[in-house]
Amino acid sequence: MREITFGTDGWRAVIAEDYTFDNLTRVARATAAWVQQQDAGDGSVVIGYDTRFQGAAFAKHVACVFASAGVRVALANSFATTPAVSWATADRGATAGIVITASHNPPEYNGFKIKSHVGGPATPAMIAEVEAELPNAKGRFKIKEFGDLCDEALIETFDLQTAYTGLLGEKIDVEAIKEAGTRVAYDAMYGAGQSVVTELLGKPRVVELGHELNPGMHGQAPEPIERNLGALLEAVPASHCAVGLATDGDADRIGLVDEEGAFVDSHKILALLVKYLHEEKGLRGDIVKTFSTTDMLDRMGEAYGLTVHTTPIGFKYVGPMMVEGDVLVGGEESGGMAVKGHLPERDGLFIGLTVVEMMVKRERTLSGLVRELMDEFGPHYQSRTDLHTTEARKQAVLAQLSGDGLATVDGKPVTATETIDGFKFRVDGGWLMFRASGTEPVLRVYSEAASQDAADALVAWGVGFVEGDA
Repeated sequence: MREITFGTDGWRAVIAEDYTFDNLTRVARATAAWVQQQDAGDGSVVIGYDTRFQGAAFAKHVACVFASAGVRVALANSFATTPAVSWATADRGATAGIVITASHNPPEYNGFKIKSHVGGPATPAMIAEVEAELPNAKGRFKIKEFGDLCDEALIETFDLQTAYTGLLGEKIDVEAIKEAGTRVAYDAMYGAGQSVVTELLGKPRVVELGHELNPGMHGQAPEPIERNLGALLEAVPASHCAVGLATDGDADRIGLVDEEGAFVDSHKILALLVKYLHEEKGLRGDIVKTFSTTDMLDRMGEAYGLTVHTTPIGFKYVGPMMVEGDVLVGGEESGGMAVKGHLPERDGLFIGLTVVEMMVKRERTLSGLVRELMDEFGPHYQSRTDLHTTEARKQAVLAQLSGDGLATVDGKPVTATETIDGFKFRVDGGWLMFRASGTEPVLRVYSEAASQDAADALVAWGVGFVEGDA
């Protein structure tokens, strides 16, 4: 059995290998001990789960562990999204939220996410405190029966998904979308977002994909990136939809498809949100982006007089800034983003529906909105590959980059080097970035340039460099 550690967004493991009821007991006991040490909130927790194998059983077990330790629990009575748990945690004044989910990981995984009392991700410091309790969460521990804990009022169940859907209905101009007759295709990727868009917009306006309980997810990781969305890319134009939405397993990440069946990446979505909220809604605030995210946001900050902050990669760095500062839009390249006036948390459905609202209010197609961005702030195209290599080669590349760095990239002189989280080398007209996985022999290679061909060429050169061919 491997040591239990929390990664970028919680603890995740393969079901029946390391993700077992015994290990869940340890993690829940450690988290319960941490909750009982906190001053924030009322000392209770909210627990939800997604559609993965045994999700309901795992969540019920975790609820019993918390309640047996003396922590009051509000348990979702069916699957619900991660942002729903985050919202309910803050709304109910709880100390923490727990989500049984492995997010966008392959279907054989499950996980355990912790949310803070403010309705966003637990901070790295909070997670470190929970990890410090793990060695103490061993030995005999009596877990009481679920029914007895309910009778003692230590566990209550509630309809979280319906309450969350109602929240979205209040925050999105659903009537405007309905009146416009906008038709939407929504791929829930067999995850927790199922039914929400249909409930809001009505069945005639929604083409549903991935809307069934299928814990196997046809063997595909529920990650809303272009290579996983073939069915949605085809369905949008074939079904005469104005837009396609896709969310990951717990619906905190978003992917979009325009009316022509073209994928719209997170870089463009973030930029669209900044433009809409600032120009159309008159809002101000800082822009927070992670290290691998587009320079277009910097151009927009300059144009609008908004401060732009760049953080290491991971929403755990963005969320606290949403809480502590005045942030208009914050997000990352991998599809997680948040906006002013909602939660300090990634919320794929809220972001997707905000873009649909934007299209209606601005009377533009999604492709038209993207072209408008390019015309106003210049062309910005991105490319990325996750390169599997040997651990020895990975370490050799990192040693070279941290030592001498690179003087040229694809024949172009390097004008600046940035090392916030990985290594970014700027050249005339773009940049190339390398970032290593902390757990696998994987090097991620990113780029941005003024054309897709140029961005792809930069990544191809970066791959050649890693493989020793450049």
